[in-house]
Amino acid sequence: MDYQNRAGSKFGGGGVASQSATNADRRERLRKLALETIDLDKDPYFFKNHVGSFECRLCLTVHQNDGSYLAHTQGKKHQTNLARRAAREQKEGRGRQQGGAGGIDPATGLPLSVNAARRNLVKIGRPGYKITKIRDPVTRQQGLLFQLQYPDATPGSPTPRWQVMNSFTQRVEEPDKNYQYLLVAAEPYETVGFKIPARELDKREDRQFDFWDPDAKEYWLQIMFMTEREERYNAAPGLTART
Repeated sequence: MDYQNRAGSKFGGGGVASQSATNADRRERLRKLALETIDLDKDPYFFKNHVGSFECRLCLTVHQNDGSYLAHTQGKKHQTNLARRAAREQKEGRGRQQGGAGGIDPATGLPLSVNAARRNLVKIGRPGYKITKIRDPVTRQQGLLFQLQYPDATPGSPTPRWQVMNSFTQRVEEPDKNYQYLLVAAEPYETVGFKIPARELDKREDRQFDFWDPDAKEYWLQIMFMTEREERYNAAPGLTART
């Protein structure tokens, strides 16, 4: 770091560094340190979106360049989240052998349930489903409408549940950062997964919803993707993401 060429400093003297210069020097040192230990191609939390920004999927932060991301990985927030995730995985027993209690289900790649009673259920196959591509005529948002049939669902059985998992969390296929997986689970059927683009979902109440019809035994789920303009807005530094 050049200390001698600041305004008011004598040649050969070390002027007082400003706060911004000190922060820039710290980030550069953290970036160089991270480059020695981190391979971004193998980092499961590193994601480059379509607008050229870099995201940390563990901390849900957005960075304008790889140097900023690397500096973030050495910071307190990222390290704390890594420790929390490691503690949670250890508690759930993900490090145990497959098939053991608390391990990974080889059929779905999901953690085995801690409830032993559920493991005794006999799966009766996969549900029928229909997927429809939809588009909002006003906002031009693209989306997907899922219709799943559970004709043999027993009365009083839990309502189907769904979640989205990134490509690096599942263990069924080779990870691909361009896709994510939407999972739907309902007893006594097998959990089904749908491979969808790794785009940000619009989680507003009027855009995303699910509905279980106990009479027809059908489960409806609608998801909408953010438009490119909204994704750029959310990725811009200093702007609050829309919810």
